[in-house]
Amino acid sequence: MPAPAPTTPGHRAGLAAGLAAYALWGALPLYFPLLAPSGPVEIIAHRVVWSLLFCLLLLAVTRTWGAFVTILRDHALLARLTLAAVLLAVNWLVFVHGVTTGHVVDAALGYFINPLVTIGLAVLVLGERLRAVQWVAVGCGALAVVVLTVGYGRLPWIALVLAGSFGTYGLIKSRVGPRVTALPGLAAETAVLAPVALGYLVWLHLAGVGTLELDWHGLALVGTGVLTAVPLLLFNSAARRLPLSTVGLLQYLAPVLQLAIGVLVAGERMPPARWWGFGLVWLALAVLTVDGLRHSRRPHPRDDAADA
Repeated sequence: MPAPAPTTPGHRAGLAAGLAAYALWGALPLYFPLLAPSGPVEIIAHRVVWSLLFCLLLLAVTRTWGAFVTILRDHALLARLTLAAVLLAVNWLVFVHGVTTGHVVDAALGYFINPLVTIGLAVLVLGERLRAVQWVAVGCGALAVVVLTVGYGRLPWIALVLAGSFGTYGLIKSRVGPRVTALPGLAAETAVLAPVALGYLVWLHLAGVGTLELDWHGLALVGTGVLTAVPLLLFNSAARRLPLSTVGLLQYLAPVLQLAIGVLVAGERMPPARWWGFGLVWLALAVLTVDGLRHSRRPHPRDDAADA
């Protein structure tokens, strides 16, 4: 049995980048409420426009314009990314609505159940077959939604829309393949959304109800572009340097931080029904994680043949 690979500088750099990316994503519920009195739609419009400008600046600095232009010229690819961009905008809008209206915990729940939604999409859309343990995890996730719905008297729609939109977004991006890397991809997606976002901001300004001013609030709105692109680039760096299993474990850092912010900072209530629902989700994720680690460590038949 081979010894575990030693920790390398590249591995440590990837781990630091991954932790930073998910920590920034996890801390977003602290940032968006600071943008009041801007509403969720205005915030997302600014996020789209400033993300595009920041991405274009990075494309110029890194001299990767070619990949961006290639995407724009490939009409079939651009059509897929347009659909992905719409889903991303929905995800952003619902998330900002949630964290600015006292539903940070629901937003955290959405990202906890996202892996379960991804598995469901793999079965329904791609026709993949699940192992028995994976079906148990999906069943726990479905039961959690039922418990939360009964306990609250309403469907946890914020969590479900966040998980569904981001899960479908990930499915589309996975079908695009390696042709679209992180920075050119985000630039293309925000470029598709930018005309609508910019038009909405101009309309707000002409109507006299826009909130952009040359002050700290305006700077904070501009900062949404940086807070969108930087974590994505950090994640991309981590994904290139770390095993997929490690990246999979790191993804839970963001919703853990969001849950902590919702309960400890925003003071949202956690009645027993909500704890039971989260407990079932965490059980499902634990089952998935253990099962994934077991299968990732199982030697491939070809590896056995090569060792023989």
